[in-house]
Amino acid sequence: MATVGERIKAVTAQVLKLNPEEIKMEDSFTADLGAESVQSIELVAMFEEEFGIEMEEDAALSVQTVGDAVEFITNVCKEQGVDVEQ
Repeated sequence: MATVGERIKAVTAQVLKLNPEEIKMEDSFTADLGAESVQSIELVAMFEEEFGIEMEEDAALSVQTVGDAVEFITNVCKEQGVDVEQ
């Protein structure tokens, strides 16, 4: 199973049409990766689908970097009893 970080990078690359190998943990979704507000909402929906979780939208949209998303989604998975590989 891929790690949370690898899965987040794969989804981010798919939504933003990027190479997953170029996405770094410290990258900001908006400033570095160019996500616009519509894409940010799409990312939240895709992460929910990828991990089988439900996230509070405002909290999810406040996540700034890929690394923060890994931490946020890992915590949501734990809260909702979804087993993920760190």
